Amino acid sequence: MSREKKKKSPTREWVDALVFAVIAASLIRWLFLEPFTIPTASMEKSLLVGDFLFVSKMHYGTRTPRTIIQMPLTHQTIWGTNIPSYSEAVKLPYFRLPGFTSVKRNDVVVFNYPVEFEHPSDLKTNYIKRAVAIPGDVLEIRNTQIYINGAPAENPANMQFAYELMTARRLSMEFFQQYDINPESVYPFSDGSGYMISTTPATATQLSGVNGITGVNLRSYKEGMGEPDIMPDGAYYSWNRDNFGPLEIPGKGWTIDLTDEDNVRKYAFTIERFEGHKDIKIEANQIYIEGRLIESYTFNQDYFFMMGDNRHDSLDSRYWGFVPEDHIVGKAWFLWLSLDKHRNMFNKIRWRRFFNPIN
Repeated sequence: MSREKKKKSPTREWVDALVFAVIAASLIRWLFLEPFTIPTASMEKSLLVGDFLFVSKMHYGTRTPRTIIQMPLTHQTIWGTNIPSYSEAVKLPYFRLPGFTSVKRNDVVVFNYPVEFEHPSDLKTNYIKRAVAIPGDVLEIRNTQIYINGAPAENPANMQFAYELMTARRLSMEFFQQYDINPESVYPFSDGSGYMISTTPATATQLSGVNGITGVNLRSYKEGMGEPDIMPDGAYYSWNRDNFGPLEIPGKGWTIDLTDEDNVRKYAFTIERFEGHKDIKIEANQIYIEGRLIESYTFNQDYFFMMGDNRHDSLDSRYWGFVPEDHIVGKAWFLWLSLDKHRNMFNKIRWRRFFNPIN
């Protein structure tokens, strides 16, 4: 005689459905697609503040979790608190599943912010930039133009720079919105002589012909004007955000001579922080690994040079260095929603951006 199966209570059915949904969402987020929101203007106009996009984990291959003890569907903290959502008691080595492709030059990539050392590498804050140089490339910037291996690089269609807009009259936010300039990228000069704005070269040319505007001037650094914040040492090399390099991007298997102090100055930080050495010391332009002086070094992984399309309003590889391959999250794939917080409820949605691919 068969026993009749006991029917689940409504509460049990609800709990089972919730558990299944959490597991399914976690698997999809880990294996295939993860939603991402653009919080800053560093990629304008290619990507706008308020854009919602999907990041493909499949293109470059999904990373297996390294920090495996973590609350599902969280990143660094439990929602609405400062309580860590993970434990580092158990950590796995880096491994990536096979993908469709590798990171190509000019791909828009989501990655973990490399120099955020207070979190495990797979739980660092997500950044989004363009991979302007890949392993083996020699990158140089001359008067804002990127050169790769000696040839001018392809520029993003909507690349932006900082401009001084000179005018004696007060300009409204509606004026700047008319020219598709983000109100948060507009800074009035204290003396009332004009504004600092971020916009495209085409819009800058258009603005220069507007009645009452006396000049629109690119705010760029001159060659030889070193910025201390530029990596690896902008003051020493006289490099700045607009004139940088040449600098070769490290790749797996590339060997450098460490008796050359210039190589130590350029690559020591990368070797120390991202190559997985537990016992490493840098003294007097010399590198010691496990107490032994190293005269040459072969890199263990690939690295990438990332920059924002809003070239004068982007904290990127020019400032904090290379992005290691094990920090790559995925390829920015397509937009699914875009909201403009500066518009009212009827004009807030940017309908024309829906389901646009990201190039």
